[in-house]
Amino acid sequence: MEGFAREVASRLPLAEAVLRLFDFVCHDAFLNDVFQRHRGRSYENVLAFPTMVRLIGDALLEHEGSGRQSFLRAEERKELPSSIRAVYGKLGRMPLTLSTGFLTEASARLAELFPVTCERVSVPASLAKLHVLVHDGKTVKHVEKRLKALRNRDGKFYGGKLVVTKSLTTGMVVAMGACEDGESGETLLVPDVLDQSRQAVTGSRLHLADRQYCDLTQTQRFTEADDHFVLRWHRKTTFFPDDRWESLTGVDRRGRQYTEEWGCLGRPSDKRRRRVRRILLKRDGDEDLVLVTDLDDPGEYPADDLLEVYLQRWGIERMFQQVSEVFHLGRLIGTTPRATVFQSALCFLLFNMIQVIRAFVSEGQSEPTDSISTENLFRDVRRQLTAWTEVISPHQTVELLSTTWTTAQVRWRLQQLLHNQWSVRWAKAPSNTHGTPRRHRTAYPRGGHNSIYRILTRPHGTK
Repeated sequence: MEGFAREVASRLPLAEAVLRLFDFVCHDAFLNDVFQRHRGRSYENVLAFPTMVRLIGDALLEHEGSGRQSFLRAEERKELPSSIRAVYGKLGRMPLTLSTGFLTEASARLAELFPVTCERVSVPASLAKLHVLVHDGKTVKHVEKRLKALRNRDGKFYGGKLVVTKSLTTGMVVAMGACEDGESGETLLVPDVLDQSRQAVTGSRLHLADRQYCDLTQTQRFTEADDHFVLRWHRKTTFFPDDRWESLTGVDRRGRQYTEEWGCLGRPSDKRRRRVRRILLKRDGDEDLVLVTDLDDPGEYPADDLLEVYLQRWGIERMFQQVSEVFHLGRLIGTTPRATVFQSALCFLLFNMIQVIRAFVSEGQSEPTDSISTENLFRDVRRQLTAWTEVISPHQTVELLSTTWTTAQVRWRLQQLLHNQWSVRWAKAPSNTHGTPRRHRTAYPRGGHNSIYRILTRPHGTK
Protein backbone atom coordinates (compact mmCIF):
# COMPACT_ATOMS: atom_id res chain seq x y z
CA MET A 1 0.00 0.00 0.00
CA GLU A 2 1.20 3.52 -0.80
CA GLY A 3 2.44 5.69 2.03
CA PHE A 4 -0.34 8.27 1.61
CA ALA A 5 -3.13 5.69 1.80
CA ARG A 6 -1.50 4.03 4.80
CA GLU A 7 -1.27 7.40 6.58
CA VAL A 8 -4.96 8.07 5.87
CA ALA A 9 -5.87 4.65 7.25
CA SER A 10 -3.91 5.34 10.45
CA ARG A 11 -6.11 8.41 11.06
CA LEU A 12 -9.38 6.50 10.68
CA PRO A 13 -9.20 3.87 13.44
CA LEU A 14 -12.97 3.38 13.74
CA ALA A 15 -13.28 2.72 10.01
CA GLU A 16 -10.45 0.19 10.07
CA ALA A 17 -11.96 -1.51 13.13
CA VAL A 18 -15.33 -2.00 11.41
CA LEU A 19 -13.75 -3.13 8.15
CA ARG A 20 -11.54 -5.62 9.98
CA LEU A 21 -14.52 -6.98 11.87
CA PHE A 22 -16.49 -7.28 8.65
CA ASP A 23 -13.56 -9.02 6.93
CA PHE A 24 -13.07 -11.42 9.85
CA VAL A 25 -16.75 -12.28 10.19
CA CYS A 26 -17.81 -12.17 6.53
CA HIS A 27 -14.87 -13.37 4.47
CA ASP A 28 -15.71 -15.26 1.27
CA ALA A 29 -14.85 -18.77 2.48
CA PHE A 30 -17.11 -18.45 5.52
CA LEU A 31 -20.01 -16.94 3.56
CA ASN A 32 -19.78 -19.56 0.83
CA ASP A 33 -19.88 -22.29 3.47
CA VAL A 34 -22.91 -20.69 5.15
CA PHE A 35 -24.64 -20.45 1.77
CA GLN A 36 -24.07 -24.11 0.93
CA ARG A 37 -25.46 -25.29 4.27
CA HIS A 38 -28.48 -22.96 4.51
CA ARG A 39 -29.41 -22.13 0.91
CA GLY A 40 -32.29 -24.62 0.60
CA ARG A 41 -33.38 -24.66 -3.04
CA SER A 42 -31.71 -21.35 -3.96
CA TYR A 43 -28.63 -21.24 -6.15
CA GLU A 44 -25.83 -18.95 -7.31
CA ASN A 45 -25.08 -18.00 -10.88
CA VAL A 46 -23.40 -14.64 -11.49
CA LEU A 47 -24.39 -12.87 -8.26
CA ALA A 48 -22.74 -14.69 -5.34
CA PHE A 49 -23.87 -14.57 -1.71
CA PRO A 50 -20.70 -12.75 -0.47
CA THR A 51 -21.39 -10.02 -3.04
CA MET A 52 -24.96 -9.63 -1.74
CA VAL A 53 -23.73 -9.33 1.84
CA ARG A 54 -21.26 -6.60 0.88
CA LEU A 55 -23.79 -4.66 -1.21
CA ILE A 56 -26.42 -4.56 1.54
CA GLY A 57 -23.74 -3.97 4.19
CA ASP A 58 -22.40 -0.96 2.27
CA ALA A 59 -25.94 0.42 1.94
CA LEU A 60 -26.43 0.27 5.72
CA LEU A 61 -22.96 1.42 6.73
CA GLU A 62 -22.27 4.19 4.21
CA HIS A 63 -25.47 5.18 2.41
CA GLU A 64 -28.01 5.46 5.27
CA GLY A 65 -29.94 2.43 4.06
CA SER A 66 -30.12 3.38 0.37
CA GLY A 67 -29.69 0.19 -1.62
CA ARG A 68 -29.71 1.98 -4.96
CA GLN A 69 -26.80 4.23 -3.97
CA SER A 70 -24.79 1.19 -2.90
CA PHE A 71 -25.59 -0.67 -6.12
CA LEU A 72 -24.76 2.35 -8.31
CA ARG A 73 -21.43 2.84 -6.55
CA ALA A 74 -20.58 -0.83 -7.02
CA GLU A 75 -21.54 -0.59 -10.70
CA GLU A 76 -19.36 2.51 -11.09
CA ARG A 77 -16.37 0.67 -9.58
CA LYS A 78 -16.95 -2.35 -11.88
CA GLU A 79 -17.72 -4.52 -8.84
CA LEU A 80 -21.29 -5.43 -9.77
CA PRO A 81 -21.33 -8.57 -11.96
CA SER A 82 -25.03 -8.23 -12.85
CA SER A 83 -27.71 -5.59 -13.36
CA ILE A 84 -29.15 -3.60 -10.47
CA ARG A 85 -32.54 -5.18 -11.14
CA ALA A 86 -30.99 -8.61 -10.64
CA VAL A 87 -29.73 -7.55 -7.21
CA TYR A 88 -33.22 -6.55 -6.10
CA GLY A 89 -34.58 -9.83 -7.46
CA LYS A 90 -31.95 -11.87 -5.62
CA LEU A 91 -32.63 -9.97 -2.41
CA GLY A 92 -36.37 -10.59 -2.73
CA ARG A 93 -35.83 -14.36 -3.01
CA MET A 94 -33.34 -14.76 -0.15
CA PRO A 95 -34.29 -17.92 1.85
CA LEU A 96 -35.25 -17.39 5.47
CA THR A 97 -32.97 -20.23 6.58
CA LEU A 98 -30.04 -18.47 4.93
CA SER A 99 -30.81 -15.17 6.68
CA THR A 100 -31.15 -16.73 10.13
CA GLY A 101 -28.20 -19.11 9.69
CA PHE A 102 -25.98 -16.28 8.47
CA LEU A 103 -26.82 -14.07 11.47
CA THR A 104 -26.39 -16.83 14.04
CA GLU A 105 -23.07 -18.13 12.72
CA ALA A 106 -21.60 -14.69 11.99
CA SER A 107 -22.57 -13.50 15.48
CA ALA A 108 -20.90 -16.57 16.98
CA ARG A 109 -17.65 -15.66 15.18
CA LEU A 110 -18.01 -12.09 16.39
CA ALA A 111 -18.55 -13.24 19.98
CA GLU A 112 -15.07 -14.83 19.91
CA LEU A 113 -13.64 -11.30 19.80
CA PHE A 114 -15.74 -9.82 22.60
CA PRO A 115 -13.58 -8.78 25.61
CA VAL A 116 -14.58 -11.14 28.41
CA THR A 117 -13.81 -8.45 31.02
CA CYS A 118 -16.50 -6.15 29.61
CA GLU A 119 -19.90 -7.38 30.62
CA ARG A 120 -22.58 -4.94 29.61
CA VAL A 121 -24.95 -5.81 32.46
CA SER A 122 -23.91 -7.10 35.84
CA VAL A 123 -25.93 -10.21 36.66
CA PRO A 124 -26.76 -10.77 40.37
CA ALA A 125 -24.40 -13.21 42.10
CA SER A 126 -27.11 -15.84 42.60
CA LEU A 127 -27.57 -16.04 38.81
CA ALA A 128 -23.90 -15.87 37.83
CA LYS A 129 -23.78 -19.55 36.84
CA LEU A 130 -26.60 -19.04 34.31
CA HIS A 131 -26.23 -17.39 30.92
CA VAL A 132 -29.15 -14.96 30.75
CA LEU A 133 -30.93 -14.76 27.36
CA VAL A 134 -33.73 -12.33 26.48
CA HIS A 135 -36.31 -13.26 23.83
CA ASP A 136 -38.72 -10.90 22.14
CA GLY A 137 -40.58 -10.54 18.87
CA LYS A 138 -40.42 -7.84 16.22
CA THR A 139 -42.52 -7.17 13.14
CA VAL A 140 -40.70 -5.51 10.24
CA LYS A 141 -42.76 -2.42 9.38
CA HIS A 142 -42.61 0.58 7.02
CA VAL A 143 -42.69 -1.55 3.84
CA GLU A 144 -43.16 0.67 0.80
CA LYS A 145 -45.75 -0.16 -1.85
CA ARG A 146 -43.34 -1.02 -4.66
CA LEU A 147 -44.73 -4.48 -5.38
CA LYS A 148 -47.41 -4.49 -8.04
CA ALA A 149 -49.82 -6.32 -5.73
CA LEU A 150 -49.61 -3.48 -3.18
CA ARG A 151 -49.88 -0.38 -5.35
CA ASN A 152 -53.66 0.06 -5.26
CA ARG A 153 -54.17 -1.05 -1.67
CA ASP A 154 -54.68 1.25 1.30
CA GLY A 155 -53.16 0.89 4.75
CA LYS A 156 -49.77 -0.12 6.07
CA PHE A 157 -48.04 -3.38 5.27
CA TYR A 158 -45.77 -5.61 7.30
CA GLY A 159 -42.75 -7.58 6.18
CA GLY A 160 -41.47 -10.59 8.09
CA LYS A 161 -42.06 -11.58 11.70
CA LEU A 162 -38.96 -12.08 13.87
CA VAL A 163 -38.16 -13.50 17.27
CA VAL A 164 -34.74 -12.32 18.43
CA THR A 165 -32.54 -13.63 21.25
CA LYS A 166 -30.11 -11.29 22.97
CA SER A 167 -27.40 -12.08 25.51
CA LEU A 168 -27.90 -9.92 28.57
CA THR A 169 -24.22 -9.94 29.57
CA THR A 170 -22.75 -8.91 26.19
CA GLY A 171 -25.72 -7.07 24.70
CA MET A 172 -25.27 -8.98 21.43
CA VAL A 173 -27.89 -10.78 19.36
CA VAL A 174 -27.16 -14.52 19.35
CA ALA A 175 -30.12 -15.98 17.41
CA MET A 176 -33.10 -15.06 15.26
CA GLY A 177 -36.18 -16.96 14.11
CA ALA A 178 -38.17 -15.66 11.14
CA CYS A 179 -41.48 -16.09 9.35
CA GLU A 180 -42.69 -14.41 6.14
CA ASP A 181 -46.11 -13.57 7.61
CA GLY A 182 -45.75 -10.37 9.61
CA GLU A 183 -49.11 -10.91 11.33
CA SER A 184 -48.36 -14.44 12.54
CA GLY A 185 -47.78 -15.30 16.21
CA GLU A 186 -44.35 -15.14 17.79
CA THR A 187 -44.58 -18.40 19.70
CA LEU A 188 -44.42 -20.42 16.47
CA LEU A 189 -40.79 -19.32 16.11
CA VAL A 190 -39.73 -20.23 19.65
CA PRO A 191 -38.49 -23.80 18.89
CA ASP A 192 -36.20 -22.58 16.12
CA VAL A 193 -34.78 -19.68 18.11
CA LEU A 194 -34.19 -21.89 21.15
CA ASP A 195 -32.30 -24.45 19.04
CA GLN A 196 -30.09 -21.67 17.69
CA SER A 197 -29.56 -20.17 21.16
CA ARG A 198 -28.52 -23.50 22.66
CA GLN A 199 -26.00 -24.05 19.88
CA ALA A 200 -24.59 -20.53 20.32
CA VAL A 201 -24.49 -20.46 24.14
CA THR A 202 -23.19 -23.41 26.13
CA GLY A 203 -24.03 -24.30 29.73
CA SER A 204 -27.25 -23.71 31.62
CA ARG A 205 -29.34 -20.77 30.41
CA LEU A 206 -31.96 -18.52 31.98
CA HIS A 207 -34.65 -17.38 29.53
CA LEU A 208 -36.37 -14.01 30.04
CA ALA A 209 -39.51 -13.19 28.05
CA ASP A 210 -42.63 -11.06 28.18
CA ARG A 211 -46.16 -12.25 28.97
CA GLN A 212 -47.05 -13.48 25.45
CA TYR A 213 -44.62 -16.37 26.04
CA CYS A 214 -46.29 -17.40 29.29
CA ASP A 215 -48.11 -20.60 28.42
CA LEU A 216 -47.61 -24.27 29.26
CA THR A 217 -46.07 -25.12 25.88
CA GLN A 218 -43.39 -22.42 26.05
CA THR A 219 -42.50 -23.11 29.69
CA GLN A 220 -41.88 -26.73 28.76
CA ARG A 221 -39.60 -25.64 25.91
CA PHE A 222 -37.72 -23.17 28.10
CA THR A 223 -36.84 -25.84 30.67
CA GLU A 224 -35.35 -28.32 28.21
CA ALA A 225 -31.57 -28.91 28.21
CA ASP A 226 -31.34 -28.02 31.94
CA ASP A 227 -32.51 -24.44 31.28
CA HIS A 228 -34.72 -22.18 33.41
CA PHE A 229 -37.13 -19.31 32.81
CA VAL A 230 -38.41 -16.05 34.29
CA LEU A 231 -41.54 -14.91 32.47
CA ARG A 232 -44.08 -12.18 32.97
CA TRP A 233 -47.30 -13.87 34.00
CA HIS A 234 -50.28 -13.80 31.60
CA ARG A 235 -53.82 -14.22 32.89
CA LYS A 236 -54.64 -16.71 30.13
CA THR A 237 -52.48 -19.25 31.98
CA THR A 238 -54.26 -19.83 35.28
CA PHE A 239 -52.17 -19.89 38.45
CA PHE A 240 -53.36 -22.17 41.27
CA PRO A 241 -51.72 -21.34 44.66
CA ASP A 242 -50.49 -24.18 46.83
CA ASP A 243 -52.00 -23.73 50.31
CA ARG A 244 -49.30 -25.91 51.86
CA TRP A 245 -46.72 -23.15 51.25
CA GLU A 246 -46.89 -19.86 53.11
CA SER A 247 -46.54 -16.67 51.08
CA LEU A 248 -43.51 -14.47 51.75
CA THR A 249 -43.18 -10.70 51.57
CA GLY A 250 -40.15 -8.49 51.19
CA VAL A 251 -38.73 -5.23 49.85
CA ASP A 252 -36.52 -5.01 46.75
CA ARG A 253 -33.37 -2.91 46.41
CA ARG A 254 -35.44 0.05 45.22
CA GLY A 255 -37.67 0.01 48.28
CA ARG A 256 -40.73 -1.52 46.61
CA GLN A 257 -42.77 -4.24 48.27
CA TYR A 258 -43.13 -7.68 46.70
CA THR A 259 -44.98 -10.90 47.54
CA GLU A 260 -43.95 -14.40 46.48
CA GLU A 261 -46.04 -17.54 46.51
CA TRP A 262 -45.85 -21.09 45.19
CA GLY A 263 -48.31 -23.07 43.12
CA CYS A 264 -48.95 -24.50 39.64
CA LEU A 265 -49.60 -23.10 36.18
CA GLY A 266 -52.41 -24.89 34.39
CA ARG A 267 -55.45 -26.83 35.46
CA PRO A 268 -55.13 -30.12 37.36
CA SER A 269 -56.39 -32.04 34.33
CA ASP A 270 -53.66 -30.65 32.05
CA LYS A 271 -50.67 -32.99 31.69
CA ARG A 272 -48.43 -30.00 30.96
CA ARG A 273 -49.19 -28.52 34.38
CA ARG A 274 -46.04 -27.06 35.94
CA ARG A 275 -45.01 -26.07 39.45
CA VAL A 276 -43.80 -22.46 39.60
CA ARG A 277 -43.02 -19.63 41.97
CA ARG A 278 -44.92 -16.38 41.42
CA ILE A 279 -43.55 -12.97 42.42
CA LEU A 280 -45.76 -9.86 42.51
CA LEU A 281 -44.05 -6.45 42.64
CA LYS A 282 -46.07 -3.37 43.59
CA ARG A 283 -45.15 -0.31 41.48
CA ASP A 284 -46.51 3.15 42.26
CA GLY A 285 -47.93 4.89 39.22
CA ASP A 286 -47.47 1.82 37.01
CA GLU A 287 -48.91 -1.62 36.45
CA ASP A 288 -47.89 -4.26 38.97
CA LEU A 289 -45.19 -6.64 37.72
CA VAL A 290 -46.05 -10.34 38.13
CA LEU A 291 -43.39 -12.94 37.29
CA VAL A 292 -43.42 -16.73 37.21
CA THR A 293 -40.28 -18.86 37.35
CA ASP A 294 -39.19 -22.46 37.83
CA LEU A 295 -36.37 -21.27 40.16
CA ASP A 296 -38.44 -22.00 43.25
CA ASP A 297 -35.80 -21.86 46.02
CA PRO A 298 -35.93 -18.36 47.61
CA GLY A 299 -32.71 -19.01 49.50
CA GLU A 300 -30.68 -19.87 46.41
CA TYR A 301 -32.46 -17.43 44.06
CA PRO A 302 -33.73 -14.39 46.03
CA ALA A 303 -36.82 -12.67 44.62
CA ASP A 304 -34.98 -9.35 44.54
CA ASP A 305 -32.35 -10.81 42.17
CA LEU A 306 -34.98 -12.24 39.85
CA LEU A 307 -36.84 -8.93 39.75
CA GLU A 308 -33.62 -7.06 39.07
CA VAL A 309 -32.55 -9.28 36.19
CA TYR A 310 -36.02 -9.27 34.62
CA LEU A 311 -36.23 -5.48 34.71
CA GLN A 312 -33.18 -5.47 32.40
CA ARG A 313 -35.37 -7.10 29.74
CA TRP A 314 -36.44 -3.67 28.50
CA GLY A 315 -33.00 -3.39 26.88
CA ILE A 316 -34.13 -5.53 23.96
CA GLU A 317 -36.90 -3.03 23.22
CA ARG A 318 -34.30 -0.28 23.15
CA MET A 319 -32.18 -2.42 20.84
CA PHE A 320 -35.08 -2.76 18.38
CA GLN A 321 -35.46 1.01 18.37
CA GLN A 322 -31.74 1.51 17.75
CA VAL A 323 -31.67 -1.03 14.94
CA SER A 324 -34.59 0.74 13.25
CA GLU A 325 -33.36 4.30 13.71
CA VAL A 326 -29.57 4.01 13.79
CA PHE A 327 -28.91 1.03 11.53
CA HIS A 328 -31.66 1.95 9.04
CA LEU A 329 -34.04 -0.97 9.38
CA GLY A 330 -36.77 1.66 9.07
CA ARG A 331 -35.62 2.24 5.46
CA LEU A 332 -36.19 -1.06 3.70
CA ILE A 333 -34.22 -1.84 0.55
CA GLY A 334 -36.44 -4.68 -0.63
CA THR A 335 -40.20 -5.05 -0.23
CA THR A 336 -40.75 -8.81 -0.18
CA PRO A 337 -40.93 -10.52 3.24
CA ARG A 338 -37.71 -12.43 2.54
CA ALA A 339 -35.87 -9.22 1.66
CA THR A 340 -36.98 -7.56 4.90
CA VAL A 341 -35.75 -10.54 6.95
CA PHE A 342 -32.32 -10.56 5.26
CA GLN A 343 -31.89 -6.82 5.83
CA SER A 344 -32.91 -7.34 9.45
CA ALA A 345 -30.21 -10.00 9.85
CA LEU A 346 -27.55 -7.62 8.54
CA CYS A 347 -28.80 -4.79 10.74
CA PHE A 348 -28.53 -6.99 13.83
CA LEU A 349 -25.04 -8.08 12.78
CA LEU A 350 -23.94 -4.44 12.42
CA PHE A 351 -25.44 -3.76 15.84
CA ASN A 352 -23.30 -6.59 17.23
CA MET A 353 -20.19 -5.14 15.60
CA ILE A 354 -20.79 -1.80 17.29
CA GLN A 355 -21.22 -3.61 20.62
CA VAL A 356 -17.77 -5.16 20.16
CA ILE A 357 -16.26 -1.76 19.32
CA ARG A 358 -17.97 -0.22 22.36
CA ALA A 359 -16.55 -2.97 24.53
CA PHE A 360 -12.97 -2.36 23.35
CA VAL A 361 -13.33 1.42 23.83
CA SER A 362 -14.80 0.76 27.29
CA GLU A 363 -11.95 -1.60 28.16
CA GLY A 364 -9.33 0.95 27.10
CA GLN A 365 -10.96 3.84 28.96
CA SER A 366 -12.01 1.80 32.04
CA GLU A 367 -15.54 3.14 31.60
CA PRO A 368 -18.81 1.18 31.84
CA THR A 369 -19.93 0.02 28.41
CA ASP A 370 -23.43 1.37 28.97
CA SER A 371 -22.03 4.89 29.40
CA ILE A 372 -21.09 4.93 25.68
CA SER A 373 -23.82 5.89 23.23
CA THR A 374 -24.34 3.45 20.36
CA GLU A 375 -25.90 6.18 18.22
CA ASN A 376 -23.09 8.69 18.66
CA LEU A 377 -20.38 6.09 18.20
CA PHE A 378 -21.97 4.77 15.01
CA ARG A 379 -22.29 8.33 13.69
CA ASP A 380 -18.50 8.72 13.88
CA VAL A 381 -18.00 5.24 12.42
CA ARG A 382 -20.06 6.22 9.38
CA ARG A 383 -18.15 9.50 8.97
CA GLN A 384 -14.82 7.69 9.00
CA LEU A 385 -16.04 5.01 6.60
CA THR A 386 -17.16 7.71 4.17
CA ALA A 387 -13.72 9.36 4.35
CA TRP A 388 -12.04 5.96 3.90
CA THR A 389 -13.99 5.03 0.75
CA GLU A 390 -13.46 8.47 -0.81
CA VAL A 391 -9.67 8.48 -0.34
CA ILE A 392 -8.57 4.83 -0.26
CA SER A 393 -9.29 2.72 -3.32
CA PRO A 394 -10.98 -0.71 -3.04
CA HIS A 395 -7.74 -2.36 -4.19
CA GLN A 396 -5.79 -0.66 -1.41
CA THR A 397 -8.47 -1.63 1.13
CA VAL A 398 -8.23 -5.27 0.08
CA GLU A 399 -4.43 -5.09 0.30
CA LEU A 400 -4.63 -3.77 3.86
CA LEU A 401 -7.45 -5.92 5.26
CA SER A 402 -7.42 -9.25 3.44
CA THR A 403 -5.49 -11.34 5.92
CA THR A 404 -5.57 -14.81 7.42
CA TRP A 405 -5.32 -13.53 10.97
CA THR A 406 -6.43 -15.66 13.88
CA THR A 407 -8.97 -14.52 16.47
CA ALA A 408 -6.16 -13.53 18.85
CA GLN A 409 -4.46 -11.43 16.16
CA VAL A 410 -7.66 -9.60 15.26
CA ARG A 411 -8.38 -8.96 18.95
CA TRP A 412 -4.84 -7.58 19.40
CA ARG A 413 -5.30 -5.24 16.43
CA LEU A 414 -8.64 -4.01 17.76
CA GLN A 415 -7.00 -3.22 21.09
CA GLN A 416 -4.35 -1.20 19.25
CA LEU A 417 -6.99 0.70 17.28
CA LEU A 418 -9.59 1.34 19.97
CA HIS A 419 -8.06 1.39 23.45
CA ASN A 420 -6.88 4.99 23.07
CA GLN A 421 -9.95 6.24 21.24
CA TRP A 422 -12.37 8.49 23.08
CA SER A 423 -14.58 11.46 22.35
CA VAL A 424 -16.88 13.32 24.71
CA ARG A 425 -19.52 13.04 21.97
CA TRP A 426 -19.74 9.30 22.66
CA ALA A 427 -20.80 9.77 26.28
CA LYS A 428 -24.43 8.83 26.77
CA ALA A 429 -26.64 11.63 28.04
CA PRO A 430 -27.97 10.97 31.57
CA SER A 431 -31.56 9.80 31.75
CA ASN A 432 -34.03 12.36 33.08
CA THR A 433 -36.97 9.94 33.25
CA HIS A 434 -35.68 7.27 35.66
CA GLY A 435 -38.01 6.85 38.57
CA THR A 436 -40.60 9.31 37.22
CA PRO A 437 -44.12 7.97 37.73
CA ARG A 438 -46.14 7.46 34.56
CA ARG A 439 -48.59 10.30 34.01
CA HIS A 440 -52.04 9.94 32.57
CA ARG A 441 -52.51 11.46 29.14
CA THR A 442 -54.42 14.71 28.97
CA ALA A 443 -57.51 15.20 26.86
CA TYR A 444 -56.99 15.29 23.10
CA PRO A 445 -57.04 18.93 21.87
CA ARG A 446 -60.00 20.16 19.86
CA GLY A 447 -59.13 19.94 16.19
CA GLY A 448 -56.06 17.84 16.92
CA HIS A 449 -53.67 20.80 17.24
CA ASN A 450 -52.66 23.57 19.63
CA SER A 451 -50.31 26.53 19.92
CA ILE A 452 -47.13 26.16 21.99
CA TYR A 453 -47.22 29.91 22.72
CA ARG A 454 -50.71 29.65 24.21
CA ILE A 455 -49.73 26.65 26.33
CA LEU A 456 -46.66 28.44 27.70
CA THR A 457 -48.45 31.73 28.43
CA ARG A 458 -51.82 30.32 29.60
CA PRO A 459 -52.38 30.40 33.39
CA HIS A 460 -51.96 26.95 34.92
CA GLY A 461 -55.13 24.89 34.92
CA THR A 462 -57.04 26.97 32.33
CA LYS A 463 -58.16 25.66 28.96
